[in-house]
Amino acid sequence: VQLQVSGGGLVQAGGSLRLSCASRGLPFSGYGMGWFRQAPGKEREFVAAITWRGINSYYADSVQGRFIISRDDAKNTVYLQMNSLKPEDTAVYYCAAQNIKISGSYYYITPARYPYWGQGTLVTVSS
Repeated sequence: VQLQVSGGGLVQAGGSLRLSCASRGLPFSGYGMGWFRQAPGKEREFVAAITWRGINSYYADSVQGRFIISRDDAKNTVYLQMNSLKPEDTAVYYCAAQNIKISGSYYYITPARYPYWGQGTLVTVSS
């Protein structure tokens, strides 16, 4: 199983970035996908998640209305469109996958529920 993350970089506050996470070795359409981030000196935190087949999506309060998670099952890829970026969004961003076919944010916001992780990509937002 491999999750390949790309799309990070340096952007000014107010700008946008799109992260991609391409999956290999998973029956992708049946998996819930999540994005998490970890800033220096802080714990890894939930950002967004999308259920299998994109039926539901969930967001942390801090990114609600600015970030959009989506998936393309034909390409085995999940995306995180990040708009109106703020310096506090600076972190290493990770994608993760879990085999789950139920909805409910409870099942998607905890890192420990995800057995598969990508390598992370650094997003730096300058003020």
